[in-house]
Amino acid sequence: MTFLARTPVILTSLALVILSGAGFAVFNDALGGSLLDQMSDPEAARAQVATMTASQRSAHAWVTALIDTVFPLANGAVLAGLALRFFGRYGKFAALPALLFVITDLTENLTQLLALTGLADALDAKAWVTPLKYNLFLVAAVIALVGLVIGVVGFVRRRRA
Repeated sequence: MTFLARTPVILTSLALVILSGAGFAVFNDALGGSLLDQMSDPEAARAQVATMTASQRSAHAWVTALIDTVFPLANGAVLAGLALRFFGRYGKFAALPALLFVITDLTENLTQLLALTGLADALDAKAWVTPLKYNLFLVAAVIALVGLVIGVVGFVRRRRA
């Protein structure tokens, strides 16, 4: 996991976050409304899926399977990489929320893909998976920001010495 702490990996992952984030905007009109990722209410998610046309469900499934897989993986890599880089021997513990965020987001994607493809309705899980995903992201982001502050302070101190 320590490779995530390397500067080229962090910067490449950040670029992928930006590109995949832009991908959501590019395909937003084809999706038939807001992303299911933004909904934690299972009934609201079911209602949105029910109002989508077959092409909208297909587009949404592809965006979820492709872009919304790259996005949490890259996001998690940035957040975990910063935690690993700046928290020293505690880096693995500090990176844990980022790893859990990725697992939770991918789990949410699976529930959405099952609904969008008509294979199964597992959208009840969104009631706890989606809030958990956002909370894990917030914890991981705060840890990463604290790590950046630690890194900047250390850099400034080294430059002054």
